Amino acid sequence: MEDIVIKDNGTRTYDCSRGCDVERTPMGELKIHYNPRCCKLSSFNWMEGITQSRYNDLFEVRFKNTRKVYFRNTSGQIIKQGDLVVVEAQNGHDLGIVTLEGPVVLEQLARHRIDPDTYEFRRIYRKAKILDIERWQEALAREHKTMIRARQLAARLGLDMKIGDVEFQGDGTKAIFYYIADERVDFRQLIKDFAEEFHIRVEMKQIGARQEAGLIGGLGVCGRALCCSNYMSDFQSITTQAARCQDLSLNPQKLAGQCSKLKCCINYEASTYVDAQRQLPVLRGPIEMEDGPAWLMKTDILRGILYFSYEQGSLSNLYPLSAARVREILSDNRKGIKPASLQANDPGVKQSEFINAVGDENINRFDEQKKRKGGRKKQGGQRQHGGNRRKPGGNDKRPNPQHAENK
Repeated sequence: MEDIVIKDNGTRTYDCSRGCDVERTPMGELKIHYNPRCCKLSSFNWMEGITQSRYNDLFEVRFKNTRKVYFRNTSGQIIKQGDLVVVEAQNGHDLGIVTLEGPVVLEQLARHRIDPDTYEFRRIYRKAKILDIERWQEALAREHKTMIRARQLAARLGLDMKIGDVEFQGDGTKAIFYYIADERVDFRQLIKDFAEEFHIRVEMKQIGARQEAGLIGGLGVCGRALCCSNYMSDFQSITTQAARCQDLSLNPQKLAGQCSKLKCCINYEASTYVDAQRQLPVLRGPIEMEDGPAWLMKTDILRGILYFSYEQGSLSNLYPLSAARVREILSDNRKGIKPASLQANDPGVKQSEFINAVGDENINRFDEQKKRKGGRKKQGGQRQHGGNRRKPGGNDKRPNPQHAENK
């Protein structure tokens, strides 16, 4: 899937995978502008304007999609956010965009557990020149075709793997092939085929399904950008127990995200629900009332309200009780006392303000009503004396007000 969208009059494009605008001037000059509106793993510089003398040479540089690396500026040039820089790579050099500068970089390093005093940062060589940018764009133009061809070569060898993305280095001499595989894959022959086909150095990097979703990006069912693409860099294990403690429906289609794994947002409120459940009474059977046993049918965990019914397994005629009231009833039951009927409202429970409006009105109420033209419908087939048709309202037997006054 290509991430470049053509804008304006066709001379300016937006590269979503790297967060920049690419423009070719009428004179043929190539210009690249940093545009963070769709940056994956975007970072907000909430410490902008604050300066410090220590570690002021550290910068965050973004490459394709979610790959970000921290570098030390050894060029002697003044570098700021949005600059295209040529940086040190394992072999050759790479080109990226500076996305963070200043004291906030230290916060990002602490988040990734990087000690700036002991970590060996790679160097920023210089700001990118026109020739560097031209070579970089030529390498990027090869990525999509290379990915399609790489998938064909992998399928020809019968390897059980999926190549999800290809990222070329800024100098065009190396490419990173991101792949997904459930088991160990022997891709030694595949690397030889890649090197012979594309004439580049090859690096194979295995990723998971969640990381692939972050590379591709997209929108979740909540309408926001995917968490794995927007800000998440560490993925925690997610189990169905987190969904059970929140009383979520164990429907795989609703619990699974675009990566076909359990949604990461299931873990967000799981600890809150676990703490709230500890405040609720434990029921191992029905509660005994004067008019019969009442069974627990559902629970509003955060509000601390339990709903009971006299019919086991029925969700009709539910009676809400607060957790404190249920504890009182359980205490009375242990003493052999059966409280009064549940039909009396619990004063500790506030009635729900939710109103089900389904079926109250037709959905066509949003459509504009067509106005009737010409007033009443003409009555065809009736003629006045003299062979003319009656006018609208001619059959009305009510006297004409003007005629009545003349009388």
